[in-house]
Amino acid sequence: MEHVEYVYTFGMEPDEVERRLTEQGHGTLALADEGDAYAIPISYHYDAEDERILVRLAEHEGSDKMHYAETTTTATLVLYGSPESDESWSIVVRGGLTPADDLTDAEINELYQPIRVFGEDVAELEPTFWALHPDEITGRRTGDVGEE
Repeated sequence: MEHVEYVYTFGMEPDEVERRLTEQGHGTLALADEGDAYAIPISYHYDAEDERILVRLAEHEGSDKMHYAETTTTATLVLYGSPESDESWSIVVRGGLTPADDLTDAEINELYQPIRVFGEDVAELEPTFWALHPDEITGRRTGDVGEE
């Protein structure tokens, strides 16, 4: 593999991780039921004060989301970006997932973009909110060798 190109990556500083968690607002949430994995794109809100990430899921008939959210022991949220062709970053957050029942409708509308509907009847959608409690947060970004 001598002709494969490589790019160095480095750990992000905690303030950069927090900034990206605050600004991003969307990512991929990976859930599991024993050996069966399930990953979905989601909207989230980073609540630095309570040290949690609030995740919004829309429940509807035939949806697997609630089953996986309820059976997952450790959830993983993945965020990433590549603003330039030679630049990239990623954050992986792992932790427990619990229902977040303490949000008002006004807070929900302030914290999240409108729910994306994919052909379901809006009257049959039930938004649910979950709190991801980080046990581990890892941030990486590309950079030059002498940079770290």
